[in-house]
Amino acid sequence: MLPATHIKQANEFEYATASEFCRIFGQDMKSLFLLALLLTGDDEKAEKCFLAALENATNRRTVFKDWARSWSRRAIIQAAQCMLNPRPRSAVEVLTTASDTITTKASRERIEISAVLGLEHFDRFVFVMSVLEKYSYHECAILLGTTPKEVIEARNRALERLGREVESAFDNNRAHGGTADEKPALDFRAFARSA
Repeated sequence: MLPATHIKQANEFEYATASEFCRIFGQDMKSLFLLALLLTGDDEKAEKCFLAALENATNRRTVFKDWARSWSRRAIIQAAQCMLNPRPRSAVEVLTTASDTITTKASRERIEISAVLGLEHFDRFVFVMSVLEKYSYHECAILLGTTPKEVIEARNRALERLGREVESAFDNNRAHGGTADEKPALDFRAFARSA
């Protein structure tokens, strides 16, 4: 008979089953859907992304049980990446589209989410992956098929744009009689907890 330590070690290397992935996607539905929404920038695409990630995860037979939850988040990122194929744009393209507006539907969302949804695809992917999901520049570059330099530049652009959006919302709030206490804040920690 095997000692208890060997049995425990053997259990650590069991593969996750389809039912375990379904349970994880059910328990973490809110945060997984928010991650899909932040990456895709659209409710319908986020729903398709969520379903594609669930299907991909349940078809996996080689993910260790202990890794299933993090693999579920990775499946969302991969599904969104397949849908949108985010690529860095040239510096000229980035400068000419810096004044893009946030969609009407997104503007009804919290200011933080609206600002993220207003980012260009590649910048949004980099922001969500590096800031919220805490992937390194190198990991982002590998997953997105680009260079760490382009990831750093996209992250900086995203942070600058998000800062401008929040500042603009603050100025708009003050112009309409708001107080300093009503200042919108881009709370990355809240994003990370909910995403």
